[in-house]
Amino acid sequence: MCGFIGFFNRNDNITPAQAGYAAAMSKLIAHRGPDQDGILTKGRISFAFRRLSIVDLEHGSQPYTSADGRYTVVYNGEIYNYLELRKPLEEKGVVFTTNSEVETMCELYRAYGEGFVAMLRGMFAFLIYDNETAVLLAARDPFGIKPFYYTKVKSGLIFGSEIKSFLEHPDFKPEVNENALRPYLTFQYSSLEETFFKGVFKLPPAHYFTYSGGKMEKTRYFDFDFTRKTSLSYDECADMIDKRVHESVAAHRISDVKVGSFLSGGVDSSYITAVLMPNDTFSVGFNYEKFDETSEAKELSERLGVKNYLR
Repeated sequence: MCGFIGFFNRNDNITPAQAGYAAAMSKLIAHRGPDQDGILTKGRISFAFRRLSIVDLEHGSQPYTSADGRYTVVYNGEIYNYLELRKPLEEKGVVFTTNSEVETMCELYRAYGEGFVAMLRGMFAFLIYDNETAVLLAARDPFGIKPFYYTKVKSGLIFGSEIKSFLEHPDFKPEVNENALRPYLTFQYSSLEETFFKGVFKLPPAHYFTYSGGKMEKTRYFDFDFTRKTSLSYDECADMIDKRVHESVAAHRISDVKVGSFLSGGVDSSYITAVLMPNDTFSVGFNYEKFDETSEAKELSERLGVKNYLR
């Protein structure tokens, strides 16, 4: 899962007393990453990270700082095309010292600026700090799979994967946002950018922001277009969907650890599982017979030669 927290002082360097806030904030998201934790305080910014290792188990520790010391990054997620994006950089002479996504992101930022965010394929939330210009760049994936919250306080900016970590920063004063209640009762989820905590916002999906000199500028980098019509036949559309599913599954299975699949026993999960051929499948059953598909999940797992874990 992974997770990160951080805060940025707008005007002053972080004091030794303030540096202790990061450790306290990090403890509140310890459940997000059992494999590694790291804290980095430098100048006006402090980061903490909790890692669940998936790619480059040895060299993917965070917070990560580029070899020349210019960029520091905290990142939660997976970039499925990061190896593909490295190739043009390597052809231009960039030498990578790790196989990690974070190093790739730093070099992409150096080469393309903010525009590199639109090149990423994956699920992600991250923040990159330019130690030379004191500019922060934060981004969230097109579907908003990974969380990113932030709030402006008198000292500057606080950000992280979970709001509760903000409670350990003394500049954060938790207040209920009553305006969030009606949309929640209507849609059964928090539909506003501002959360139930007044002044705490979600970075919207498919957006990034830059923060410099106390000013934040948000940009949408991706949008969906459902208006285009197609002349393809039914069979051609079905073949295209099948091709895209295989392509997506292949991209998602890149990992340095075993890959599993949630398998309900229904059509969608069975299709994905059959394409993926995971190491294991995991299913949850129901006491109500009409809702329970565990027998189908077990049967498919046996046909694929994959072990099924049932709860």
